[in-house]
Amino acid sequence: MTLKDVKVGQTVSVVRLNGAGAVKRRIMDMGITRGTELYIRKVAPLGDPVELSLRGYELSVRRADAEIIEVR
Repeated sequence: MTLKDVKVGQTVSVVRLNGAGAVKRRIMDMGITRGTELYIRKVAPLGDPVELSLRGYELSVRRADAEIIEVR
């Protein structure tokens, strides 16, 4: 299951990042690493972006980036 499949109000844990290169590095620099708890706060009306709470701050992630974040 990827982050784009998670519903608003759910909390999930990151299993792994499926991307490579600069995209994967950018996501890791935002604090999304294996084992991080992500709370899905909001989803924009058209589904892009997704607002997350993690590590004490809020972050908006594009749907394309959410597709490479594998969660459980």
